[in-house]
This record gives sequence, C-alpha cells and structure tokens, in this order.
Amino acid sequence: MNNAAVNLLEEALGPSNGRIILVEDCVEANGAFILHHIVKRAFAISNGAPGMVLFVALAQPFSHYERILRKLGCNLMTQMENKSFVFFDMLKLDCPGDDGGMKKSGLVDLYRKIERAIETATAESSKGCISVIIDDVSLLDVACHGSTAHVLDFLHYCRTLTSELNCSVVMLNHEDIYSSMADTRFNLQLEHLADVLIKAEPLSTGVAADVHGQLTVVNKGNTEQDHAVNKIRSFHFRVKENSVEYFFPGTLI
Repeated sequence: MNNAAVNLLEEALGPSNGRIILVEDCVEANGAFILHHIVKRAFAISNGAPGMVLFVALAQPFSHYERILRKLGCNLMTQMENKSFVFFDMLKLDCPGDDGGMKKSGLVDLYRKIERAIETATAESSKGCISVIIDDVSLLDVACHGSTAHVLDFLHYCRTLTSELNCSVVMLNHEDIYSSMADTRFNLQLEHLADVLIKAEPLSTGVAADVHGQLTVVNKGNTEQDHAVNKIRSFHFRVKENSVEYFFPGTLI
C-alpha cells in the first residue's frame, strides 16, 4: 500500500480519540477490511504511549482476526502479550427473556467487562488512546432477540467512555439487513450517534474487475474546536491479499 493510498482513508478519518466511528457495509461491499485497518492503526504510538484495543467479537473467532492482521503486518498475539489487545469472545452471547430481564443484564455485564478492562489498563500502565471495537452491531441486535432499544442503551453507555476516558468506539453494522420502518430508524439512530460515518458501497456504475467498491466518509468534525460542518469524502477501494488500495475515480494505474 503506498503512502498516497494510506492518506486517503487516514485524512478522511482524522484523529479518533474521544470519537465514535460507525462503519456501514452491505453484501455487495463488505466493510470488514476497514475494521482491520483501524485495529492496526490503533496500536500506533499516541502521546508517547502505545494504543490499546478492546475487541468485542460477535462475528468471527480470534483465529480469523489474527490471521488477517498478520497479513497486514500486525501480530495480535504479541499485542495481547503486551496487554495492548483484549479480546472478548461474544460468539455465543445470548440475552433472552423479558425486556427488563436477561436482555438488559447481558449487555450490562458486557459493558462492565469493557469498563473493568479499561480501568485495569489505565491503572497498570500508561496507555495511549484506547479503542473499543464491536464486530458487529447487527449481531448484538440478534443476541438481544431484536431488542434494539437495549442495544442503543448499551451503545450510549459506551459513548460515555469517549467523553470520560477519551476512548474511541468503532462499530460495524450491516445496513442492508434492515428493511422495516423500525429497523430503518435503528440505522438512523446509529448514524446520529456516530462522529464519523464510513459507508462501504458497490460502484454505482456496476461491477469492475479492478475496483471493489467505493467509500464515503462523513466526518462531523469537532464542533467545540473548529465549528466544522460535515466533511464528506468519497473514493474507491480495491482489497488485495496483504493490503487495501484507496484512490479517487479515474486515478488507478
């Protein structure tokens, strides 16, 4: 991946400290590669200290992420040994019961695990930005048997981590699985919650052999500092074996 290609996504994202990043994808354009990019990015030195990732996995086992990140030059086992990577295996998370029962308590337990991990990390050593990454929100909704209200409550609790501890929260959601009016409202609420929205979509012109899709990044900016309006950037991407290329339409060589 060349430097110019890296800068397109990096410049669009901007600083992640204290922000919520929502990645929306669809069947025709899978956005998992964006999570992998953000995981690797999160381990960089920030304010003189290495970053830390708390990864909430509802979609894949640890071996899946470890294999992919290794191809990108990032060893998750080493990061785990250095206490810079904490993996929450939530593949079997199930929150049945009444609205006020196990659905809510299951998410409360998960939040408390995340909170304790952050408290332990900050107490034991100096850490840079701590990133909480959720893969993915749609499966969190499934685990709660469609109780989107409790999922949103959980995410609002996670948002307090961005303001109180300057953490970042990154979440992936499959936009095209929601079709009803209620589900559409859930998507809109997620987008409203996010400071940065990244949409992975297929090309509007159809399938191309050398272009896998397009990204639209809506960065709401930091209104407290610069009163910035939404900054929207759009560019194409191509997923390769060990990297991803980002480029503006018509510039691929």
